[in-house]
Amino acid sequence: MNIRILNESDAQQYQELRLTGLKTNPEAFGSTYERESKFSLETVIDRIRPTSDKFVLGAFNEFGLLHGIVALVRETGMKTTHKANVFGMYISKEKRGKGIGKTLMYELIEIARKIEGLEQLKLSVVSDNEPAKKLYNSIGFKTYGIEPNALKFIGEYYDEDLMVFKL
Repeated sequence: MNIRILNESDAQQYQELRLTGLKTNPEAFGSTYERESKFSLETVIDRIRPTSDKFVLGAFNEFGLLHGIVALVRETGMKTTHKANVFGMYISKEKRGKGIGKTLMYELIEIARKIEGLEQLKLSVVSDNEPAKKLYNSIGFKTYGIEPNALKFIGEYYDEDLMVFKL
């Protein structure tokens, strides 16, 4: 797998994989397929365009096909710029269990360590998503709380574990 920060030329592949994730595991994301399927390519390009405080990593196979994504966005508040949020992790179904998620997260952490003043990463994960929780724990994320009813989708509630990683 080739891991790198996405750029605007990756927007179409990113959007296709993101929409697949929203369809396949709708309970795992704060957004919905219905909402994001209406995004223009320009909106997607803006979303993935890297800056000094945000980026989306992609995992590409040897043929250049995108199979995994994860994003980092630094907080902007005067008292919270030492933190960044990790979100949107998704690995295509056929590539799960092959270490791609772990590789993406390790690369994300390495890039995050180079961002001046950044001290910790936060993420939330649906509480019954055991494979994702196992991954994050194996990397060193620690659960610091649980938000009951964090997400509501088609009348069903999902709790989320809140996790943190000290850089």
